[in-house]
Amino acid sequence: PGVPPEEAGAAVAAESSTGTWTTVWTDGLTSLDRYKGRCYHIEPVAGEESQFIAYVAYPLDLFEEGSVTNMFTSIVGNVFGFKALRALRLEDLRIPPAYSKTFQVPPHGIQVERDKLNKYGRPLLGCTIKPKLGLSAKNYGRAVYECL
Repeated sequence: PGVPPEEAGAAVAAESSTGTWTTVWTDGLTSLDRYKGRCYHIEPVAGEESQFIAYVAYPLDLFEEGSVTNMFTSIVGNVFGFKALRALRLEDLRIPPAYSKTFQVPPHGIQVERDKLNKYGRPLLGCTIKPKLGLSAKNYGRAVYECL
Protein backbone atom coordinates (compact mmCIF):
# COMPACT_ATOMS: atom_id res chain seq x y z
CA PRO A 1 0.00 0.00 0.00
CA GLY A 2 1.48 3.30 -1.07
CA VAL A 3 4.67 1.72 -2.41
CA PRO A 4 5.75 2.99 -5.84
CA PRO A 5 5.49 0.19 -8.45
CA GLU A 6 9.20 0.33 -9.30
CA GLU A 7 10.09 -0.12 -5.64
CA ALA A 8 7.56 -2.93 -5.25
CA GLY A 9 8.89 -4.75 -8.34
CA ALA A 10 12.47 -4.43 -7.12
CA ALA A 11 11.46 -5.66 -3.66
CA VAL A 12 9.70 -8.73 -5.11
CA ALA A 13 12.75 -9.52 -7.26
CA ALA A 14 15.05 -9.17 -4.26
CA GLU A 15 12.86 -11.10 -1.81
CA SER A 16 12.46 -13.99 -4.23
CA SER A 17 16.18 -14.24 -4.92
CA THR A 18 18.96 -12.89 -2.67
CA GLY A 19 17.27 -10.22 -0.57
CA THR A 20 16.48 -10.52 3.11
CA TRP A 21 14.95 -8.28 5.73
CA THR A 22 18.09 -8.25 7.87
CA THR A 23 21.85 -7.97 7.49
CA VAL A 24 23.49 -11.37 7.16
CA TRP A 25 27.18 -11.66 8.08
CA THR A 26 27.86 -13.92 5.07
CA ASP A 27 26.80 -11.21 2.60
CA GLY A 28 30.36 -9.89 2.51
CA LEU A 29 31.84 -13.28 1.66
CA THR A 30 30.57 -13.42 -1.89
CA SER A 31 29.13 -11.23 -4.60
CA LEU A 32 25.40 -11.76 -4.77
CA ASP A 33 25.04 -9.88 -8.06
CA ARG A 34 25.12 -13.03 -10.17
CA TYR A 35 22.17 -14.46 -8.19
CA LYS A 36 19.93 -11.40 -7.94
CA GLY A 37 16.49 -11.33 -9.48
CA ARG A 38 15.83 -8.16 -11.43
CA CYS A 39 12.62 -6.32 -12.15
CA TYR A 40 13.22 -5.14 -15.69
CA HIS A 41 9.84 -3.72 -16.71
CA ILE A 42 6.69 -2.35 -15.04
CA GLU A 43 3.44 -1.62 -16.81
CA PRO A 44 0.02 -0.57 -15.51
CA VAL A 45 -2.89 -3.00 -15.72
CA ALA A 46 -5.38 -1.58 -18.23
CA GLY A 47 -8.49 -0.23 -16.52
CA GLU A 48 -7.21 -0.98 -13.01
CA GLU A 49 -6.08 1.83 -10.76
CA SER A 50 -2.96 1.14 -8.70
CA GLN A 51 -2.36 -2.29 -10.25
CA PHE A 52 0.78 -3.12 -12.17
CA ILE A 53 2.47 -5.98 -13.93
CA ALA A 54 6.10 -6.42 -12.95
CA TYR A 55 8.43 -8.43 -15.17
CA VAL A 56 11.12 -10.16 -13.14
CA ALA A 57 14.04 -12.18 -14.49
CA TYR A 58 16.22 -14.56 -12.52
CA PRO A 59 19.69 -15.84 -13.39
CA LEU A 60 19.75 -19.61 -13.92
CA ASP A 61 22.62 -19.85 -11.42
CA LEU A 62 20.04 -19.14 -8.71
CA PHE A 63 18.33 -22.49 -9.29
CA GLU A 64 19.40 -26.08 -8.81
CA GLU A 65 19.46 -27.93 -12.12
CA GLY A 66 16.66 -30.43 -12.58
CA SER A 67 14.65 -29.22 -9.58
CA VAL A 68 11.23 -27.76 -10.29
CA THR A 69 10.68 -27.66 -6.52
CA ASN A 70 13.78 -25.52 -5.96
CA MET A 71 12.79 -23.15 -8.76
CA PHE A 72 9.24 -22.61 -7.47
CA THR A 73 10.35 -22.35 -3.84
CA SER A 74 12.80 -19.63 -4.84
CA ILE A 75 10.34 -17.70 -6.99
CA VAL A 76 7.15 -17.95 -4.93
CA GLY A 77 8.37 -19.05 -1.49
CA ASN A 78 8.30 -16.12 0.95
CA VAL A 79 7.29 -13.42 -1.47
CA PHE A 80 3.53 -14.07 -1.23
CA GLY A 81 3.64 -13.19 2.46
CA PHE A 82 5.36 -9.90 1.64
CA LYS A 83 3.51 -7.34 3.77
CA ALA A 84 4.63 -4.34 1.71
CA LEU A 85 2.17 -5.39 -1.01
CA ARG A 86 -1.59 -5.67 -0.73
CA ALA A 87 -1.80 -8.40 -3.36
CA LEU A 88 0.54 -10.39 -5.56
CA ARG A 89 -0.14 -12.93 -8.28
CA LEU A 90 2.11 -14.98 -10.54
CA GLU A 91 0.58 -14.84 -14.02
CA ASP A 92 3.25 -16.18 -16.34
CA LEU A 93 6.45 -18.14 -16.08
CA ARG A 94 8.86 -18.67 -18.93
CA ILE A 95 11.55 -21.27 -18.47
CA PRO A 96 14.52 -21.18 -20.84
CA PRO A 97 14.85 -24.41 -22.85
CA ALA A 98 18.41 -24.89 -21.55
CA TYR A 99 17.06 -25.08 -17.98
CA SER A 100 13.93 -27.10 -18.75
CA LYS A 101 16.13 -29.73 -20.41
CA THR A 102 17.67 -30.44 -16.99
CA PHE A 103 14.33 -31.71 -15.63
CA GLN A 104 13.76 -35.44 -15.52
CA VAL A 105 10.92 -36.53 -17.74
CA PRO A 106 8.87 -39.70 -17.75
CA PRO A 107 10.46 -42.52 -19.75
CA HIS A 108 7.56 -42.27 -22.20
CA GLY A 109 5.18 -39.59 -23.36
CA ILE A 110 1.78 -38.33 -22.23
CA GLN A 111 -0.04 -40.45 -24.77
CA VAL A 112 1.28 -43.65 -23.16
CA GLU A 113 0.07 -42.40 -19.76
CA ARG A 114 -3.36 -41.53 -21.16
CA ASP A 115 -3.63 -44.94 -22.81
CA LYS A 116 -2.67 -46.72 -19.58
CA LEU A 117 -5.23 -44.73 -17.58
CA ASN A 118 -7.82 -44.58 -20.35
CA LYS A 119 -8.21 -40.85 -19.64
CA TYR A 120 -8.47 -38.38 -22.49
CA GLY A 121 -9.63 -34.80 -23.01
CA ARG A 122 -8.70 -33.54 -19.55
CA PRO A 123 -5.58 -32.74 -17.56
CA LEU A 124 -3.89 -35.52 -15.62
CA LEU A 125 -3.31 -34.32 -12.07
CA GLY A 126 -1.53 -35.73 -9.07
CA CYS A 127 -3.20 -34.81 -5.82
CA THR A 128 -3.91 -35.92 -2.28
CA ILE A 129 -7.42 -35.99 -0.90
CA LYS A 130 -6.85 -35.27 2.76
CA PRO A 131 -8.81 -37.34 5.27
CA LYS A 132 -9.30 -34.26 7.46
CA LEU A 133 -11.93 -33.06 5.00
CA GLY A 134 -14.42 -35.14 6.96
CA LEU A 135 -15.59 -37.37 4.12
CA SER A 136 -17.30 -40.63 4.98
CA ALA A 137 -15.52 -43.77 3.78
CA LYS A 138 -18.05 -44.07 0.95
CA ASN A 139 -17.59 -40.46 -0.21
CA TYR A 140 -13.81 -40.66 0.25
CA GLY A 141 -13.79 -43.69 -2.04
CA ARG A 142 -16.02 -41.89 -4.54
CA ALA A 143 -13.73 -38.84 -4.59
CA VAL A 144 -10.67 -41.03 -5.14
CA TYR A 145 -12.45 -42.94 -7.91
CA GLU A 146 -13.48 -39.70 -9.65
CA CYS A 147 -9.86 -38.51 -9.61
CA LEU A 148 -8.64 -41.64 -11.38
